Amino acid sequence: MAREFPAVPFERYVDDAVVHCVSEQQARTVLTAIGDRMEHVGLRLHPDKTRIVYFQDGQRRGSGELTSFTFLGYEFRPRSAKRRDGKVWTNFLPAISASAMKRIRQEIREWNLPRQTSVSLNELAKRYNAQISGWMNYYSHFYKSALCRLYDHLDRKLMQWAQRKYRKVTGSTRAQEWLTKVIGRQPRLFVYWLAYGKVAARAMGAV
Repeated sequence: MAREFPAVPFERYVDDAVVHCVSEQQARTVLTAIGDRMEHVGLRLHPDKTRIVYFQDGQRRGSGELTSFTFLGYEFRPRSAKRRDGKVWTNFLPAISASAMKRIRQEIREWNLPRQTSVSLNELAKRYNAQISGWMNYYSHFYKSALCRLYDHLDRKLMQWAQRKYRKVTGSTRAQEWLTKVIGRQPRLFVYWLAYGKVAARAMGAV
């Protein structure tokens, strides 16, 4: 790339790369050249993962066979975004991918939170806050609102835990009331509660 296409920006991580071209013609030229180079050194491009994607947004309103791709756990595709003047438009943005979300939900399922009724809520937070914080730190760099699905999932698991642990917490309504009270008393207990916007400004400033 440095020798043959110095004006074409690209990102690479291990054996995955994204190359930014200004036209489909340029993209096909670069793709052919990269493929030839790979064969020259005894390698080849992955036939299924190597694709040309059209970055469709509010300004680029053309069409392409593919308008999304996944890179390093992020899915890049057209998404609604708000400009500085408050107007909403379509931008080509990354957010946590469906496959990454599925993998995280599977890991949470393996925690088996609802059945850990022999320990306190504080202990659950101590056990899992580091892992939750790691996901937040990585996947909240872009389009943070996409993580709300993860936070909702965690809240549901905590409410299921409460329903198993406490006799008075029966049904979804009482479970939600229990969770709201806990957040009010201990707004920093789980790291995602502050990021989720469930904590009032007064509580956020409390010591």
